[in-house]
Amino acid sequence: MPSKTEQLSVFPAFFRVEGQKTAVFGNGDEAFAKVRLLLNTRARIVAYADRPEADYHAFLIANRIETVRAGFSAEQVAGAALVFAATGNDADDRDIVDAARAAGIPANAVDQPDYCDFFTPALVNRAPVAVAIGTEGAGPVLAQMIRAQIDQLLSPSLGRLAGLATSYRKSVEQLVPRGVSRRVFWRRFFSGPVADAVANGNLPQAQHAADRLLQSMDRVAGHVWLVGAGPGAEDLLTLRAQRVMMEADVIVYDALVPQAIVDMGRRDAERLSVGKRKGCHSKSQEEINELLVDLGRQGKRVVRLKSGDPLVYGRAGEEMAALRAAGITYEVVPGITSAFAAAADFELPLTLRGVASSLVFTTGHDLTGDVLPDWASLAVSGATIAVYMGRTVAASVAERLMQAGIPAETTVAVIENASRAERRLLHGTLADLPDLQHRDELTGPVMVIIGDAVAGANFELSEPLVRANARLEELARS
Repeated sequence: MPSKTEQLSVFPAFFRVEGQKTAVFGNGDEAFAKVRLLLNTRARIVAYADRPEADYHAFLIANRIETVRAGFSAEQVAGAALVFAATGNDADDRDIVDAARAAGIPANAVDQPDYCDFFTPALVNRAPVAVAIGTEGAGPVLAQMIRAQIDQLLSPSLGRLAGLATSYRKSVEQLVPRGVSRRVFWRRFFSGPVADAVANGNLPQAQHAADRLLQSMDRVAGHVWLVGAGPGAEDLLTLRAQRVMMEADVIVYDALVPQAIVDMGRRDAERLSVGKRKGCHSKSQEEINELLVDLGRQGKRVVRLKSGDPLVYGRAGEEMAALRAAGITYEVVPGITSAFAAAADFELPLTLRGVASSLVFTTGHDLTGDVLPDWASLAVSGATIAVYMGRTVAASVAERLMQAGIPAETTVAVIENASRAERRLLHGTLADLPDLQHRDELTGPVMVIIGDAVAGANFELSEPLVRANARLEELARS
């Protein structure tokens, strides 16, 4: 659900104007611009211009546009689908808008947003495809800049491809089952050999490719993408992850994935929360495996959305094994793991020439057992340690690492909600780390980074791990 600041005051829509009267009032550049814009449509344009300027007059004649050489009167708006008041005189334009509104006709007054029932967009025309950019009248120059960027992105042949698609629509409705199969057909139509042939100007080849595609779509196999959602910020999602989320029929997501990222998927995709989070496992891993296999067997295109990277503490190995055993195809889409986002927030080098050349990923729970992990010797030699899910076992982590020989004064960085607007950064030493488990206000995912390279971080961005009053109490006890 968009916040109030993200909601539009207008509803973007396209008016049907083919064969209908659209009235443009004015003699100069403002009216000229509106007529040029309307020529992108099949509307019946009527220009009301009692004294058109020379260039405008020549344009109206050259394009055989119906012109009424008379001053404004209210009855002129009768029968119009849209009215444009573009005289260059604010008072006259308001009179025209008032007449249109009295007749129940939407009207637009140039450069008077409060006197507009609709706004004219910056238009990218690939008929029958159109991209309209609006700024609610606030920034025409901005709209034109965006239009130029989109114009470069869209193939000049897009309109011809869309026209060819229209000719196949009835056949597709008759031969391709509704739902997944039909969506996959159109996806392949617009991005495969058909599109390539249209771009090359070879319509017969495009039709041949479309016919072959139509014959092969009796049943579409299911497919699963294991997608890394990154650490939480929407703009750290990869382009590939965004693309496959728009292709998915079902999005299966973990509790740590922000709702804003889940909402970036296709609007009509089914969304299933599997809610795996400490102390709140709504589904076991085995149940998730079975769910993915079942959806794949139904022919669904599934995005399994995981926080961070799916191959870093994401249990993707078990899901891939289950999918392989069931014969379901899958693909891994990497994401930015939380350690990298946390280091970026702290401006912290994870490796530093002459100081730390190794990087260890671990979880806090790996350090709570009776036997130290094999990598403990690396930590003593200067490796940077990135600890996932370490807040509640911080004291145990600190104790075990110091037992392994890491000095108590080794620098520590703590990041809650890495990459997000609500992130929180703390710094201290390994000896300070036990205080972390008493920080009940840290409710988001926490990353702990330990090592000599951490001393190169920008601590101006963070607060001390041990609070001042806690330090005073400690000194008093000693």
